[in-house]
Amino acid sequence: MVTINSYEDFKQYEGQELGHSGSIHVTQERINQFADATLDHQWIHIDEERCRLESPFGQTIAHGYLTLSLLPVMWNQIVSVGNLERQMNYGMDKLRYIQPVLSGQHVSMTARLEELLNLRGAIKTTVKITILIDETGKKALEGLATFVYYFKK
Repeated sequence: MVTINSYEDFKQYEGQELGHSGSIHVTQERINQFADATLDHQWIHIDEERCRLESPFGQTIAHGYLTLSLLPVMWNQIVSVGNLERQMNYGMDKLRYIQPVLSGQHVSMTARLEELLNLRGAIKTTVKITILIDETGKKALEGLATFVYYFKK
């Protein structure tokens, strides 16, 4: 795990891979709970019998936004940012869903610090995130996550 407590700590990793997270099991229960939380009950996610019969995957798949929502927990397994007044998610750019995550698969994430900007008291980071399907090694999604950090003086 990379530990960051200042702009200078971040700066040494600019242009480099920060690390790889542990795996998260994407169970049907997790998919169903996400469907309930988001009110997205499309059959491709929750109807196991129909998916066996009609889906090109032969089983249910995770919501793309469920896969993306695992980013914070995986980010915190890769990087520990301390000495903060506050932090915020700033946005996502160039987000692409590449391969569906099947129910029962595991996902993990790699992170690469693409850009770092010092904005007079705030540090804006652009991180290339890639969420991988562990069983296949294929990319589930990829994009640029932007975070803003305010370090204590």
